[in-house]
Amino acid sequence: MQILYELRYPTRWYTKLLMALLALVFFAVLATMAIAGFLVYRIVKPQRTSSEINMASFPGRPEVLDFLVPGGTGKREGWFFPGFRGAPTIILCHGYESSRGELLTLESALQDHQYNVFIFDFAAHGANPGISTLGYREADEVRAAVDLLAARPDLDPTRFGLWGYNLGAYAALREAESDKRIRALVLDSVYDQPKQMVKVGVERNGLGGFPFMVRAAVFSFEYLNYAHRDDPPLSGKLITVLGVPTLYIQALDDPELAETTRRLFLKASEPREQAIIPHGNFVSLGDEEKRTYENRVVSFFLVRLPATGKAVR
Repeated sequence: MQILYELRYPTRWYTKLLMALLALVFFAVLATMAIAGFLVYRIVKPQRTSSEINMASFPGRPEVLDFLVPGGTGKREGWFFPGFRGAPTIILCHGYESSRGELLTLESALQDHQYNVFIFDFAAHGANPGISTLGYREADEVRAAVDLLAARPDLDPTRFGLWGYNLGAYAALREAESDKRIRALVLDSVYDQPKQMVKVGVERNGLGGFPFMVRAAVFSFEYLNYAHRDDPPLSGKLITVLGVPTLYIQALDDPELAETTRRLFLKASEPREQAIIPHGNFVSLGDEEKRTYENRVVSFFLVRLPATGKAVR
């Protein structure tokens, strides 16, 4: 009882020092959690970019298609660019803080080789409201897009390819785990779990060096996505895409994601390919690097998922 009384009404110097230290720790933890919560809010509500184009004048005869995402996350609008009737369809899954409008040159490169191509914006990107789950629910959006296109009478419902960058790459691989219609994958800077992208976001905000900041941000993010607490990492289910040709792209200027991509590549089964490039983020590449990147992606799909038409219903 005397100890409790001393803690409540400190009279000795060492007790006062202890109480001051405890108060300092308490407020430091409180401040860290508050800052981490704000960072997570910024991460799941990224700044949106416009992706509007004049469909009437844009080459490639694009068509606007709407589809609903299960789970009450709302309607999505996508752009469909037709290729050969019955040829495979490539869905481009943009990265974090990007949008469909920034992938039009990659779309054109694929459509020039007679692929059908589809691009759309994830939640909290482009014109879409909501928050990003960094891949958890975005995989459902990819599935809804595949279902939409598979129902078209002019497309082969059994041959799809997916390209994705970080957020889009995670969603693409997660979708491929349970969808046999996915026949080829290009994964650029993919991460194993969404919380790894939270760490990247904290570090890009310059706060990764603060004690416990990354851990607090990850805790906040996982609390927001508690429903997905039992979702396994991608590396735990790579066996489900056995036989699906996959190109893993590592960008040396993004070491955190390059390392996770390398680890997934090493754990993946054949057929697999690896490409190591000096600069990542396709939308920010210079013209020459962008052409080289497009040629690499198109060449992969031409070999692994040839753009040949099949009889469709």
